[in-house]
Amino acid sequence: MRGVVMYAPGDVRVEDREKPTITRPTDAVIRIAATCICGSDLWPYRGANEVDHDPMGHEYVGIVEEIGADVKTVNVGDFVVGSFIASDNTCEICRAGYQSRCVHVVPMGRFGTQAEYSLIPHADGTLVATPGQPDADLIPSLLAASDVLGTGWFAAVAAEVGPGKTVAVVGDGAVGLLGVLAARELGAERIIAMSRHADRQALAREFGATDIVEERGDEGVARIKELTNGLGAHSVIEAVGTQESMMQAIRSTRAGGHVGFVGVSHDVALPGEELFFSGVHLHGGPAPVRRFLPELIQLIWDRKIDPGKVFDLTLPLEEAAEGYRAMDERRATKVLLTV
Repeated sequence: MRGVVMYAPGDVRVEDREKPTITRPTDAVIRIAATCICGSDLWPYRGANEVDHDPMGHEYVGIVEEIGADVKTVNVGDFVVGSFIASDNTCEICRAGYQSRCVHVVPMGRFGTQAEYSLIPHADGTLVATPGQPDADLIPSLLAASDVLGTGWFAAVAAEVGPGKTVAVVGDGAVGLLGVLAARELGAERIIAMSRHADRQALAREFGATDIVEERGDEGVARIKELTNGLGAHSVIEAVGTQESMMQAIRSTRAGGHVGFVGVSHDVALPGEELFFSGVHLHGGPAPVRRFLPELIQLIWDRKIDPGKVFDLTLPLEEAAEGYRAMDERRATKVLLTV
């Protein structure tokens, strides 16, 4: 089969890889219908994470081609959406709603879903079948549910977004934009998107943002305070993962407020004394997407939300290298790869 391999930072190739086969009775093999490039894939692409001939990709939708003897909840031929983290969905941690920290967790990036096929460990706990075969125009949104929508949704839930609240969103990539959408769906009264890019500002508005703040860092914090009577937002979504973005999120939150942080952390160190006196709640980490998949799939299926709009460039799998370049150069927010 064909699949994406990152040889080194900036060196992305599509080449022949071995087609996966069932190795455990709880496995499934799916034929990928669509996959995509994640903002987190840019960390190794830019040299921030080590990479050496690694298969790439962890987001996917597709059709079940083969199942192990113990798989009960999906069948051959089902169209399925799965989380970027494989989980058994039965352990104590999973049952508490934190499938991304399952005691038997398997990161899907290990297999590289930017490919024609993928092995899915813990198929029963990882995959959710759609109500039927989806119309083609629903596939981008279902793919978004595999990671960025589920991650933005978790960020909003972790930030205790709800009716009557003001929400600020730090980060205007796919996760941040879908955090805006999630905040709208969860009933937020006011949603402040922090973005400097006109195209992303427009999509944020479409997803439900009521205000746009272009300033960053201390200036961005001051602007949020100005918009909230000097108090800060009730809920802040952090969707970047840098020191500046994390501190911007914490300082934009009112005392007693909540930060939902889902940006993959890189060199973030929190000042203990400032955090102590802030009175701010922090909750986040790798999103337990599997917790939300049934609800999100139904919302998409019923055409109540259209998160697939975050994909602003579609390329065939063979042109994955151009997709990485486009996202690295900010010519695209998120790239969908057709298979």
